[in-house]
Amino acid sequence: MARPLRVVSFGECMLELQGEAFGTMRQTFGGDTLNTAVYLARCAAGALQVEYATALGDDALSQGMVDRWQAEDVGTSLVRRLPGRLPGLYLIEVDAGGERRFSYWRREAAARDYFDTAAGETPLEREADRIDALYCSGISLAILPAAGRARLLALAQRLHQRGATVAFDNNYRARLWPDADVARAAFDGMLAHTDIALMTLDDEIALRGEADAAKALERTLALPCREVVVKRGAAATVVRVGGHAPLQVPTEAVPQVVDTTAAGDSFAGAYLAARLAGASATEAAHAGNRLAAKVVQFRGALMPREAMV
Repeated sequence: MARPLRVVSFGECMLELQGEAFGTMRQTFGGDTLNTAVYLARCAAGALQVEYATALGDDALSQGMVDRWQAEDVGTSLVRRLPGRLPGLYLIEVDAGGERRFSYWRREAAARDYFDTAAGETPLEREADRIDALYCSGISLAILPAAGRARLLALAQRLHQRGATVAFDNNYRARLWPDADVARAAFDGMLAHTDIALMTLDDEIALRGEADAAKALERTLALPCREVVVKRGAAATVVRVGGHAPLQVPTEAVPQVVDTTAAGDSFAGAYLAARLAGASATEAAHAGNRLAAKVVQFRGALMPREAMV
């Protein structure tokens, strides 16, 4: 019996506070690539070996996150534990329309030093030849110092060249970058080794400074990746595979948007789970849109597991 494909998501997971400033708050955890790993594991239902790679501290909160990831069937053997360090923290405040406002405390987060050169080869780099697919995001790139970012790009190149699947979600957050030029160079470096590009059009417009949405879509679909998926909010998702003409996949109507947190992350999880199981890109996009439509009807990054059905 063939072993399940080993899929690794790399990035940062932080402690999450939900609520109103100086009011009642709920504490959980979240982060774009961790959210995707959880939804990927849920959708795959054991058919894939899903793992998460990041760095955490040796504190009780870090251990609590590891325990909860394992309970979601997300492997943690690639997690580095850095003595004396702590995870990052963020607060989500949600308005009446479901739109979010974030406040972050992450400058000293352990995840920034996953590729610390003084530590030698990381668990992720040591296991590179046994990884079938790697997923990361623009935030994964942004949190790393230049040397760490270079090592992540080198890892993506190594995987891509030997035929593993590299998936990249643009997730551009301007506040995490010194300037847009540095971000563009990092994104272009990753996209050169990417097989599946999961692109939010608004983020591409913000990063590239392209005011015309139609031109931005055309340029994004022309990226040098085998597969490009363009998310456009409530508008139809656009998918281009190989040299074939782009196809539009409609999103699903939602009676009430409660919280848009992790809409794109859940799309990525469902899309990759379907694609790695052999579904067509169109079928995978339908799966992604279906899950995202459910997720935005719940507060927080991770909706209850029982609501997945």
